Amino acid sequence: MQKSYVQIDPKDNIIVAITNLEKGTIVTIADQEVTLIEHIKQKHKFALVNFNLGDDIFMYGVLIGKAMTKIAAGGAITIENVKHASAEFNETKVAFNWQAPDVSKFENRTFNGYHREDGKVGTANYWLVIPLTFCENRNLDVIEAALSEKLGYQTIKDFSVDTDALIQQYKLGSSRDKILSTPIIATHEEMAKNRVFPNVDGIKFLKHDGGCGGIRQDSETLCKLLAGYIANPNVAGATILSLGCQNAQIAMLQNALNAIDSDKPVHYLEQQHSLSERHFIEEAVKVTFLGLIDANEIFRKPAPLNKLVLGLECGGSDGFSGISANPALGYASDLLVALGGSPVLSEFPELNGVEQEMINRCMTDEDSKKFYNLMRAYSAAAVAVGSGFENNPSPGNIKDGLITDAMKSAGAAKKGGTSPIVEVLDYTEQVTKPGLNLLCTPGNDVESTTGLVGSGCNVVVFTTGLGTPTGNPVSPVLKMSSNTALYERMNDIIDINAGTVISGEDSIETMGEKILEHIIQVASGTIASKAVAHGNNDFIPWKRGVSL
Repeated sequence: MQKSYVQIDPKDNIIVAITNLEKGTIVTIADQEVTLIEHIKQKHKFALVNFNLGDDIFMYGVLIGKAMTKIAAGGAITIENVKHASAEFNETKVAFNWQAPDVSKFENRTFNGYHREDGKVGTANYWLVIPLTFCENRNLDVIEAALSEKLGYQTIKDFSVDTDALIQQYKLGSSRDKILSTPIIATHEEMAKNRVFPNVDGIKFLKHDGGCGGIRQDSETLCKLLAGYIANPNVAGATILSLGCQNAQIAMLQNALNAIDSDKPVHYLEQQHSLSERHFIEEAVKVTFLGLIDANEIFRKPAPLNKLVLGLECGGSDGFSGISANPALGYASDLLVALGGSPVLSEFPELNGVEQEMINRCMTDEDSKKFYNLMRAYSAAAVAVGSGFENNPSPGNIKDGLITDAMKSAGAAKKGGTSPIVEVLDYTEQVTKPGLNLLCTPGNDVESTTGLVGSGCNVVVFTTGLGTPTGNPVSPVLKMSSNTALYERMNDIIDINAGTVISGEDSIETMGEKILEHIIQVASGTIASKAVAHGNNDFIPWKRGVSL
């Protein structure tokens, strides 16, 4: 049965409204009765106690704000009466113990993936075409037009329109009735059956606005990110287009690939050394076609679940995200850790307020210090441009009940479950250790997802309370709603509904198990994520500036 309100942690002195609560409603929390003195909207919070100016406010058991005015018990918590506050932290760890969940349901389970020579296993099989500078983006468009549709990789909504069939009938002199009766709509399933290379899931074109201009570090970071994409287990190889005079030189990308021991087949083409643009594009199309021939020789085979590298992402969060979708994903993360897999938690601005918990969970002093330093540096950079972490909640977040960054962060961190942290990674560093990894990325959804895949994630689960079509060119992104209303309204782009936790149909544990089951199906190619089916190929490299 669905509850009307909930205290998430016994330490909390504000309560979450699960449904709209009318003024005068009497609520009981741990034998304490409180009468609501105003209407409380669903997903928003009300005071459990009387607050004086400057009093600490707790949610999820952590400090998330301070009272800006007196707030009477039963009154609404708003941006007018509460300001952001978060707990202090230091690099010293305290004792941490973890109880792994029961994984008997998943023991000896496998997924069908693409096995690579380096021992990694992909959940998909793509060939990449990558520009080293934005100057080559137009050439990517020409190559995409020449290859994608002809090879059966067009992905626009749920179907493709075959205008060529009408042109053929016209050239044959067919009657109007014949033209009207000619089938021209093909679904993705029908198109997949007609692919020239059935074992290749697609050609992905990673257009971007970098590679030249800016500062030299931007190009170095970009090349490291692109190297991570080539090395991702979902990728068979790549075609690289260089203009020749840009900052991001071919040698820079090659050095980045050598640093991560990637030996995938990569074809390098430089336009300023080509006879003409025509010859340049012709050669790019031919070497890409040959690469697809080789990539098509790889078949899906069973692989243990410890080969899953799971990106943990959220965006468009609401007041239910930290109660349903995020902790359920956190439980799935814990299951994967217990099975030997590698979940990856990112978005460092959204760990504001839970830093000490993360530090305590680090298995080594080196990693706890690294996380401490990364968080301090990110926070200082944000303050330096006049936009500290307290400016992080978006208008959508605030409207749906997340009114301080610490409140948002405490809920967002639930995606990482409760397991130990085996390694702290800076942006573009590669996941190499089984267990929960932390990856420094910005809070921006697409920039963060782009970073997760660049560090090796072969599947991503993206929780949302408001809805988003975000996807990725290389790894399937599964969208999970925090509430059933969103799932029903945006079912065309949402894969999993965690709103059943709010309604009481599922526990965090049963929902977590359902998430892992869904991941296995997507990783095996049995079902496609909505983002893949719709062709959501969002790719935004981070330039290491402040991005909340």
